[in-house]
Amino acid sequence: MGRLEDGVADRRGERIDEPGGIDHRHPQFAGSLPPKTERHPLVRSIYVVTHPEATHHIERVVGGWYDSRLTPAGIRAAVSIAQALRARIPADAEVEVISSDLQRTRRTADETATVFGVQPIEDHRLRERSYGEAEGRSQEWLDQRFVPPPVLGDRMGHDVGVPGAETTRTFARRVYAAMEEILRRPCEHQIIVTHGGTLTFVVACWIGMPIESLGHVNFRASSGSITTLHEDDYFHGHQLVSLGDTRHLNAYRKRTTA
Repeated sequence: MGRLEDGVADRRGERIDEPGGIDHRHPQFAGSLPPKTERHPLVRSIYVVTHPEATHHIERVVGGWYDSRLTPAGIRAAVSIAQALRARIPADAEVEVISSDLQRTRRTADETATVFGVQPIEDHRLRERSYGEAEGRSQEWLDQRFVPPPVLGDRMGHDVGVPGAETTRTFARRVYAAMEEILRRPCEHQIIVTHGGTLTFVVACWIGMPIESLGHVNFRASSGSITTLHEDDYFHGHQLVSLGDTRHLNAYRKRTTA
């Protein structure tokens, strides 16, 4: 699997330039947001996949950067996601699959990449929010320590009370950096495999929301969903075509209960 980091690459799996996000725990993420560059004027569709059921869901432990795996049900759902995307995208279209580097998203991306005959590209900036010391611990452990953000004031820089956890600002900046790079790539159909929390900032970046305006923004979608984004080649409007579509999972459930 290729990586969107540390060097120059194409979609066959080599490396491409990475504009660094900001992360205080991991020096390889250090850096500042790059200046925006010219995007390619094309008809672009982006399909944002949130990974399906993973082991941390059923074990009731905190996910974040904890490297949980898909459950058997999650693997079957990943197959349904791949089939749904194959049905939506023209057979002769050029396709990229770009994924968070955690196991649960990599496995989801592998299923999709296989049906399109491409090599998935990893980008650690598409990970879920980091919850620091809470990751892998019980949800109850986090609930006892979590400090919710204030209704007013600095929500973006708020400390949630867990050592090592990302602020919303840090989280948003790294996702925006990944999206800016993805949008510079001249591919008409891009599939981004990521996490439920990350989806908010993928969509917000797509529709052009400034990072500092994101304090109250939340685009919610179920695990295993597909969100469709589209840009036309005339007005270059950025459309949110559908959010959190799970109809493909309904078809999967009917097959398993028949």
